[in-house]
Amino acid sequence: MEKLDAIAERIRQDFEAKNAARDEALRRSRELIRYCANSIRATHRAEFEKASQLLATAHQAASELVECVADYPDLYYAGYTQDAMKELAEASITYALITDGPLPDPDDLSVEYAAYLNGLGEAVGELRRYVLDIIRRGQTERAEEILSAMDDVYAVLVTMDFPDAITRRLRRTTDMVRGVLERTRGDLTMAMRQDKLREALRAFEERVNANS
Repeated sequence: MEKLDAIAERIRQDFEAKNAARDEALRRSRELIRYCANSIRATHRAEFEKASQLLATAHQAASELVECVADYPDLYYAGYTQDAMKELAEASITYALITDGPLPDPDDLSVEYAAYLNGLGEAVGELRRYVLDIIRRGQTERAEEILSAMDDVYAVLVTMDFPDAITRRLRRTTDMVRGVLERTRGDLTMAMRQDKLREALRAFEERVNANS
């Protein structure tokens, strides 16, 4: 028992270091999520340079977060850390698809595959918002392109039939994507029908005016 105090002190020091790393990881996770949210907001406002800069800052914040928990794998795989990395994937994917850029690779983002796939699914929700915005501006052809990308995402997610412990509840995200996709397709179909009706009415008015 003479070693007990020394053992206890060693354990206490380890716990103190780990707790400090956890506190720092929580802070950096919140910071990363904020950068990603601001980047998505700038992307929707077509402030693409600002969105790109915020993404660059988010990438740096993500690197610092990963470095912060490098000695503690359980902290790296903790919910708050992976949620923050998922937000990085979502912001990066949203920016890429809206600006017609290349789809970011999870390895390039240093994002775990499960977090990447969940971020990919949540990006579909942002794409729906974008589609509704451009529909209001009459850009139905562009909306069709984005809807096709959303459909491609769902087609991939639905094939990832693995336990939730591996995919981090990807099935729930996939169900959300299906609902978003169906609603967006319905909204776009209605908008296209209205466009055709307006064109038909315009053509009819032109014929009437020409014959009067």
